[in-house]
Amino acid sequence: MIPELGNFFLILAFINAVFLGTLPLYGAHTNHQGLIHFARKASVSIFILMLASYACLTIAFVQNDFSVAYVASHSNSQLPLYYRIPAVWGAHEGSLLLWLLVLAGWTFAIAIFSKSLPKVMQARVLGVMGLVCIGFTSFTLFASNPFERALPFIPIDGGDLNPLLQDFGFLIHPPMLYMGYVGFSVAFAFAIAGLLQGELDQQWAKWSRPWTTVAWVFMTIGIALGSWWAYYELGWGGWWFWD
Repeated sequence: MIPELGNFFLILAFINAVFLGTLPLYGAHTNHQGLIHFARKASVSIFILMLASYACLTIAFVQNDFSVAYVASHSNSQLPLYYRIPAVWGAHEGSLLLWLLVLAGWTFAIAIFSKSLPKVMQARVLGVMGLVCIGFTSFTLFASNPFERALPFIPIDGGDLNPLLQDFGFLIHPPMLYMGYVGFSVAFAFAIAGLLQGELDQQWAKWSRPWTTVAWVFMTIGIALGSWWAYYELGWGGWWFWD
């Protein structure tokens, strides 16, 4: 039941992303105040829904729900709890859901912490973030869904999380890196919004610089943690050399 709820929340988030990616941009173009103000509400709802969806997948890992194919492939009953929780992002499907949660978090942050922005500009930025959400959410739903059931043959026990990932570095490196990666979508959204508004000037740079700086800091921390992790886990010439 919980995986179905997670998938349902993800579908609702996708629907909200469609609304966010279309209505505020149209409202900004036509100066429709109702649609302009709708952007903030949609951003908050997307974040809540993504958080709920992610929580459902986390619960499936914590409870060893091996009826979920993704859980069965990347966890087992002997895996310690402190590795089961980050195992959520241990492979493609779950890492995409983490990506979506971080993306929704950045969108939520723009809605909450950019109140000094002109409402039309804010609506355009959030609208572009909505379009980005549509792309990643649709891919996750239709091509890389972590909530698919392992039916009709449910394994008694699961597989295992990659032994190389059973490390403290795995707990902190991917979230930090994703905060940086996804954070630069905010800079992209500001750039597109500025082009739509015809205002790529000093004021636009002033608005976008703090968001870009924060994303850059997270990216730097993520890369530094990744290099440290790869150095003692694999040594130079391993994955870090490949990166």
